[in-house]
Amino acid sequence: MNRSLLAGAAIAAVLASAAAGYRAGTGQWPSFARALPETHAPDAHAPAVATNNDRKVLYWQHPDGTPEYSPAAIKTADGRDFVPVYEEAEKGFAGEAAPRRDAQGDRKPLYYRNPMGLPDTSPTPKKDWMGMDYIPVYEGDDDGGATVKVSLDKVQRAGVRIEEARMVALGKPVRAPGIAKPDERTLRMITLRADAFIEKLYVNENGRHVRAGEPLFRVYSPDFLRALVEAKSSSIAGVIGAEQKLQILGIPPEAIAEAKRSKEIAPSFDYPSPASGVVMEKLVVEGMMMRMGEPLYRLVDLSSIWVIASVAEQDLAGIKIGDPAKVTFKALPGETFDGKATFILHELDKETRTASVRIEVQNPDHRIKHEMYADVEIDAGAGEAPRLAVSDEAVIDSGNRQIVLVARGDGRFEPRAVQLGRRGDGMIEITDGLKAGETVVVAANFLIDAESNLKAALSAFTADAPQPMPGAGKEPAQ
Repeated sequence: MNRSLLAGAAIAAVLASAAAGYRAGTGQWPSFARALPETHAPDAHAPAVATNNDRKVLYWQHPDGTPEYSPAAIKTADGRDFVPVYEEAEKGFAGEAAPRRDAQGDRKPLYYRNPMGLPDTSPTPKKDWMGMDYIPVYEGDDDGGATVKVSLDKVQRAGVRIEEARMVALGKPVRAPGIAKPDERTLRMITLRADAFIEKLYVNENGRHVRAGEPLFRVYSPDFLRALVEAKSSSIAGVIGAEQKLQILGIPPEAIAEAKRSKEIAPSFDYPSPASGVVMEKLVVEGMMMRMGEPLYRLVDLSSIWVIASVAEQDLAGIKIGDPAKVTFKALPGETFDGKATFILHELDKETRTASVRIEVQNPDHRIKHEMYADVEIDAGAGEAPRLAVSDEAVIDSGNRQIVLVARGDGRFEPRAVQLGRRGDGMIEITDGLKAGETVVVAANFLIDAESNLKAALSAFTADAPQPMPGAGKEPAQ
């Protein structure tokens, strides 16, 4: 068989074998100089594989230095020629001649370090006892472990994404369940300050809406009648004292004015409502005798409603008095009511670890009923000054440390410890450790953090071992 064909078949077989033996994680291909089998010199009449100044081309490599190879001269997708790799260059990469030009372009390595992090370096390319290529170290790469270097192709494959730390307004919506309650400031209890008989009951049902001044019942009381008579018949000097007694007894001003106008004082009079509201509880029956201080009615004004929201303990710090809120009720689907936080209870529920936050909502048409279930969304932090923040995906929180990965360019990343502040709207405030404008990793950061931890662990493992100076002329013993 033609020797040139044998040589070509041998090269193709070596390329296939080398492709199958690509070592994951090193980013290097095996040395073809070692993988190529020994062949007899080609026939003088057979054409060479390819030559340039009588040098044999072993294979062709992508012009960008990426791990793309070909047994024949081909072009890239954008029309550029693959670069030939000669036998002498490949041998040089194995440590037998001058080192080849690296994929970094015109940059030359300062030295080569052990791929497993062991404390030995080499001034020229070489392999360790397992056949793994030593890793080139360029100027600026050796920073004492402050940064971690990740190859750009790995950055692309891992989907690394970066964003700038910026000043933003951290508006965090706090959501909590709530229950509608009456406005306690409008509660009124109707009582009498003397024993009396209820002759006529005008408001005789719960839920009745009454207006201020509207008569509730007609009352007869010997104490009331005696005080009115004394006030009408008293001399001018004693009028002031008599009127004070009427006020102390709680006799309505309308009854006092009627007694002064009429010649004869009626034994009973109508008792008006002191305020507008809805009768929440009626405790009197027509004809009853009511003792002094006994409640007759309980009124409440429903034009405003309190919604008591049960806010989780961890969300409480971001809420302040005056924060706007949106309230929806399960009984009124599709409707949203505006309100604001007016009070935060000073005590937490020890079982649910929640705090009661009062949301005041206007209810002019009385559609909101007491004890209705509600969903509350409080716009915590509204109107506050912007804060330095990053995406919550950028922070790696292990419990005892919080770090972000600052992108330094060219695949270099610096793990940076930070202090965290408020959270809101997918952002986390950075109170210390970062400046506005610095870029941080927000995707695939755990992969880079893992490499950083491995680098730190290997450095600590070999901290006490002597390390040769970069560029030393003598290689360490294997």
